[in-house]
Amino acid sequence: MATLAEDTVIETLAAAVGRDSLATDPDALELYGQDVFTRGPDPVAVFHPSDIATLSAGLAAAAGLGLAIVPRGGGMSYTAGYVPDEPGALLVDIGAMDRILAIDETDMTVTVEAGCSWAKLYDALRAKGLRTPLWGTLSGIAATVGGGMSQNGLFWGARSGSIAGTALSFDVVLADGGIVRTGNVVLRPFGPDITGLFAADCGAFGIKAHVTLPLVREAAAFAYGSFAFDAPDQFTQAMSAIARSGLASESFGFDPFLQAQRMKRDSLTADARALVGMMKAQGGFWKGLKEGAKVVAAGRSFLDEATFSIHTIAEGRSQSAADADMAAIRAMALAAGGREVENTIPKMLRANPFPPVNSMLGPNGERWAPVHGIVRHSRALATIEAIVALFEAHAGEMERLGIGAGYMFLTVSTTGFLVEPVFYWPERHGALHKASVEPGHLAKLDEFPDSPEARALVERLRGAIIGIFGEQGGVHFQVGRTYPLKDRSDPVAWDILETIKAAVDPDGRMNPGVLGLGNA
Repeated sequence: MATLAEDTVIETLAAAVGRDSLATDPDALELYGQDVFTRGPDPVAVFHPSDIATLSAGLAAAAGLGLAIVPRGGGMSYTAGYVPDEPGALLVDIGAMDRILAIDETDMTVTVEAGCSWAKLYDALRAKGLRTPLWGTLSGIAATVGGGMSQNGLFWGARSGSIAGTALSFDVVLADGGIVRTGNVVLRPFGPDITGLFAADCGAFGIKAHVTLPLVREAAAFAYGSFAFDAPDQFTQAMSAIARSGLASESFGFDPFLQAQRMKRDSLTADARALVGMMKAQGGFWKGLKEGAKVVAAGRSFLDEATFSIHTIAEGRSQSAADADMAAIRAMALAAGGREVENTIPKMLRANPFPPVNSMLGPNGERWAPVHGIVRHSRALATIEAIVALFEAHAGEMERLGIGAGYMFLTVSTTGFLVEPVFYWPERHGALHKASVEPGHLAKLDEFPDSPEARALVERLRGAIIGIFGEQGGVHFQVGRTYPLKDRSDPVAWDILETIKAAVDPDGRMNPGVLGLGNA
């Protein structure tokens, strides 16, 4: 990459895009040089384009300078997808490109700039009784549509698969500033799936500027169910059965450690208020008051004796249809050995689908980072057992260093079972945490000194878990620079990816090293 003097780089970029589009102060460089888990080298500058034309002009200027380009969405990832290996890259933050360009209620599509958050899109569509099939991750108050399309992921609408699979078309700015439209707004694909080539690429092939998605009608009725299990085989049996049925729009679960973390963090008053608001919006104010009172009455003890829990949401065009689906879900959970408990958690999440991202720190201020994999249903129990064995083998060391670990589980369409171990450990907060967590919440948390030994063990355990997922045939979202895509790809398929990379980015400047592309 280029080694021009920094002032020459900034002057050249400023001439192309305007000085106001560039940030070079040390605080900005530190903030944008890290993700939730990894602190990387500082970029030479942070480029904040306001529209696709400015983005194109900036990338063209960067090409003339030979700069590496690293795109960033909402910054909520934890796999070094936008953390470069070397200093001096131009970090492109698409957050200012957040407009909703068109909502077409006749043809049932929506087009947004890639920096639009999932929460903003959801609110705009909900006012019209619409939404997208996959409508964001839990971090959607900050996470962007473009980031989701680049990193992939899921939560809301997981019955339909994963986020990157839903796009109809992208407008992508390539490394030289050229613009390509990948598809059409009628059907994906029309011929070979060019949109799919740019989906889940972590920005290796270009920067998504515009995203067109299909629309569906928002559900009119909802039903909720929560179930507790004493043994992991019961839990996995029930969760897989629910997924295969296709009856739950969302089905997710926790182990006791993660349940305890959530219960410590959330406020019952806020829960009840959110639920009343949701029910009022659905025309059921008195029902909302009743349900809010039930939340407070249930308290935070209803899962104290559970080993694992499953939380489900069923949607329908009528309440009778949603209730019938939940009755079938309930029968599956009970048949597997579960017992029904108060359904506070799914109600609260659905009432407030995009909460503040305060959970990116532990309830006492600990650092937080997940690692995940999606396996077949037939491998879910073996995967969980292998990870449990890993933690048991390191239990003494983890306890000595103050490292906690729990699990979240989520089913993906009818075919996938996501297992997401989550770590908490003592370490100082990064600039991203301080910029993202609500100030009032952050002020209540402890600040820990760095613990290099704890950090090193977390990194070793994450690596070992990634190895377990590989042994179980698992795959991953937000591959970034963390998950071994090349090692788990067919060699011929990998050669095709390398060929595509060379075609769209012949100088290897677009997010170099991400996905393992370009690495020996």
